[in-house]
Amino acid sequence: MSSATLTTAGILLITVVAVAYGGLTLLTHLARRKGGYLDNPVRRGLWTAGHAHAGVLVLFALAVLPYIDQADASESTRTVIRSLLVAAPILMPLGFFLSVVRPQDTRPNKLIWLTVLGGGCLIAGSLLLGINLV
Repeated sequence: MSSATLTTAGILLITVVAVAYGGLTLLTHLARRKGGYLDNPVRRGLWTAGHAHAGVLVLFALAVLPYIDQADASESTRTVIRSLLVAAPILMPLGFFLSVVRPQDTRPNKLIWLTVLGGGCLIAGSLLLGINLV
């Protein structure tokens, strides 16, 4: 595995701590019946989606990293693919969380567009990697 891929894996593994902390925070909100979470279905749904997407996308990125070094692509293209696949599990959950920061928010704000940007990074990175593997 290349040095760049190992560094990317290290960064992704460190983000697992943030995902675990997020899970603990959600569990605390549930256990303590925290206002602004249980009584706000929009916030609860978006935060649950943010946590789930963070975990799944980090695992996905870690799973596909070894394939990047096997792709028939230039080093700059590999760097773009790595960047896109790391951006997705950061941007998408941020959009879910930051779009309903205040406990009284009942509609997502414009930061929900970070989820779309994260999804675009996921699609672009996956497509680039797939094309360069075929």
